Amino acid sequence: MSDTVVVGLDVGGTSTRAAALSLDGARLGAGRAGGGNPTSHGAERAAAELLAALRAALAHIDPTRVRAGVIGLAGAGRLLADPQGRAAFDHAWADAGLRCPYAVHGDALVAYASGTAAPDGTVLIAGTGAIAAQVRDLRLDRTADGHGWLLGDAGSGFWLGREAVRRLLTDLDRADPPGDLARRVLTDLTGATELAARPRATAEAVVQAVTRRPPVELARLAPIVVAAARDGEPTGAALVAEAAALLAESVSRIRPPGATDPVVLGGGLLTGDTPLAAAVRAELARRWPDAPLCGAGDGAAAAAWLAARDLPEVADPTALHALLVPAS
Repeated sequence: MSDTVVVGLDVGGTSTRAAALSLDGARLGAGRAGGGNPTSHGAERAAAELLAALRAALAHIDPTRVRAGVIGLAGAGRLLADPQGRAAFDHAWADAGLRCPYAVHGDALVAYASGTAAPDGTVLIAGTGAIAAQVRDLRLDRTADGHGWLLGDAGSGFWLGREAVRRLLTDLDRADPPGDLARRVLTDLTGATELAARPRATAEAVVQAVTRRPPVELARLAPIVVAAARDGEPTGAALVAEAAALLAESVSRIRPPGATDPVVLGGGLLTGDTPLAAAVRAELARRWPDAPLCGAGDGAAAAAWLAARDLPEVADPTALHALLVPAS
């Protein structure tokens, strides 16, 4: 077994995952803690979750064996530009017993590396939000969308949820009988299974149910839309097709026609066996027929691989990727 250990962390808004791996591919430890994104939770709380995940991953390892680490998180640039936030992460790193350096990369790069070792390619992520990014020499080059729910995130979980509610409100305005998807959305939002005597009263109840919550929570309706599409419900199928086209269009902003380097698909909407994932794959294959399509995998392991690439004993980073990052 190799004595050298690398550590990777995949830090999200709802969970923080850590992995400690040896260079021969042995998984020596793993840890999971709560959301550690400093933008969402503040630097101190984020650092505390980072420390909890690190301690779990290093529970049976001498931390002095760790030679390098990478932390992947959304808004990496903001952390690097914030002295207080960076200091909190530095303290967490040291409190875990680590004395090696670490690097901070954006979550899009970590998602890309979890799907391929190719130095150049594209990553498309669709979950609550949506973003596409071009990767050059394993660094983020250009990005498209990722502008947030108010101005962008076309084809995302938020977009699907908002559009489903809009379709419901259109049916109510027209006094048309709501379709199956509209009824599912109505029940989820209001608990009602039937319309009020006046459709406008139902519409007002829907609007109130939406506006009393944070706007981004509309993303929780996305699984209802995807399930409706899987069942062949016409509105759900149409929304999924439109979302797939929007996501592919975001990719086309940064990816040239005829490109043959890989495209990695990440995020909860694109990594499972769902109608949206299938529609996006079909749309990307139509536009870039010679490009491999890869699914994103273990982000913490990918972060560990990114940390290991520059170690002097790593002669073949591609071969190391096959050892460290499970095939998705």
